[in-house]
Amino acid sequence: MPELFDQIQEAAAAVRTKWPATPAAGIVLGTGLGGLAAEIAGPTVIPYEAIPHFPRSTAPTHKGQLVCGTLAGKPVVAMEGRFHFYEGYTLQQVTFPVRVMKALGANVLVVSNACGGMNPQWDKGDLMLIEDHINLLGDNPLIGPNDDRLGERFPDMCHAYDRDLLKLARRVALDQKIPCQQGVFVAVSGPNLETAAEYRFLRAIGADVVGMSTVPEVIVAVHGRMRVLGISVITDLCLPDALEPANLPDIVRTANEAEPKFRALVRGVVAGL
Repeated sequence: MPELFDQIQEAAAAVRTKWPATPAAGIVLGTGLGGLAAEIAGPTVIPYEAIPHFPRSTAPTHKGQLVCGTLAGKPVVAMEGRFHFYEGYTLQQVTFPVRVMKALGANVLVVSNACGGMNPQWDKGDLMLIEDHINLLGDNPLIGPNDDRLGERFPDMCHAYDRDLLKLARRVALDQKIPCQQGVFVAVSGPNLETAAEYRFLRAIGADVVGMSTVPEVIVAVHGRMRVLGISVITDLCLPDALEPANLPDIVRTANEAEPKFRALVRGVVAGL
């Protein structure tokens, strides 16, 4: 863990040489949701390969670069491309950029994802504010020796998703007439999508949507005492009694179509920080 701390500091120092500001928020952009990066003013774009110890993004639509600049008048650093457990990375590697965002001074994390919707009352293209999550990845990024400089040994997760940020997001959604659901996200490893029986199980244990990301980043953010807002975009319907095959082009297309609502919501939240 001391080695991890040193790697975080080295990566943060490399970012500061190109962008010396202190971010008000770190933003993780999920599949099909990278368009927000184009709204960041005065951008400094840093490819991941230029940052020490950063993994490389291999998932489709994930460009693999940090975009640093100003959004809604606030300095932000955005990941245009995240890392996933299914790419073969450890959860420590998956969450390394969140550690770096914290080291740069960000105390808020806005994390997004494309997901499958299991709540029969919701539809493709809906936004969902994450109020809680279930970790079924079979792993945890905090396993191993704890470095108290990064966070306490047993971080409490009862309010992993910050209540005040949820209120702010709901207010922004209401003001801008953005339909927005609120519910529970469950993380699975992927990369395959789930069977009908698995969707029944996930729904039965309390999940509204399912995806292959987000939870590790949130665990590490809470460990680092960051406030978290999570936003999911429902890109396919996972109703076991009416299940149809899903494919990546359709998922990306749905995310792209919902992305203007997502941009407006995140922009309003950042403005209200």
